[in-house]
Amino acid sequence: MVAPHLLRGRKGERIACRFLMRQGYDILARRYSSGAGEVDIIAFEGETLVFVEVKTRASGQFGEPWEFVDRKKQYRIRRTAERFIADHEMNRYTYRFDIVSVVIRPGAKEEVRLFRNAF
Repeated sequence: MVAPHLLRGRKGERIACRFLMRQGYDILARRYSSGAGEVDIIAFEGETLVFVEVKTRASGQFGEPWEFVDRKKQYRIRRTAERFIADHEMNRYTYRFDIVSVVIRPGAKEEVRLFRNAF
């Protein structure tokens, strides 16, 4: 059995992918991992390679989801992005890091916010 917070996280990633595609992003990969860490979504927005961290919560009671992407998490995402770029020979592209914040409240429509160039 999968823990409820993991199921919520996966649902948040699906919601984020649909949201990003509606915003014009082309999704390349989901849950890319290397020895350095994991990136939830890798996509292109136009000619820019975008590494996206998705944070999902059931409420904003203890802070907004995006607030939980601390410096340590940012460092791991950057290292993983560098590995992806090297492994796939994508150094010719400019890149950035976005955060998608998803709040899924029972009985309510989910709230999705995009933070471009978040860190």
